[in-house]
Amino acid sequence: MLNEVKGKVWTLGDDIDTDAIIPAKYLVTSDPKELSKHFMEYNDPELAKKIEKGDIIVAGKNFGSGSSREHAVITIKGLGISCIIAESFARIFFRNAINLGMPLIEAKIDVKNGDEITIDFEKSRIYYNDKSQEFTKYPKFLKNIIDEGGLINYVRDNQW
Repeated sequence: MLNEVKGKVWTLGDDIDTDAIIPAKYLVTSDPKELSKHFMEYNDPELAKKIEKGDIIVAGKNFGSGSSREHAVITIKGLGISCIIAESFARIFFRNAINLGMPLIEAKIDVKNGDEITIDFEKSRIYYNDKSQEFTKYPKFLKNIIDEGGLINYVRDNQW
């Protein structure tokens, strides 16, 4: 995980479930590039084409609810999203994201599509629209897993 990321915001609402993130009919592959083409296609068929590497998703409550499929996180990583900020995450989605090396932040911020934000992971702060907000810092062991690109890399690199 970088110490700081900057990106354009894409907002999503409350209760975004894994079926909305990646419809089940595409689960025949685990290829991030292929999956990312279908991100949120039932809600906004053009959204995946608008997202650029480094962009940031900001959502409401209960992001990633539904099934336990890792494909939802793989899809988002395939888009090049650098971080997801949500008011709250479904626990299994949170765990899958950490296991796959995707940084998540639980925070409620007032932004709209296209806003630019900066996340400083060292200071645990989000900067947006001339505002600054603190978020809870990751415990060291979780940050280490994210820094290694996920749990499998972490275990392999640390020779468990």
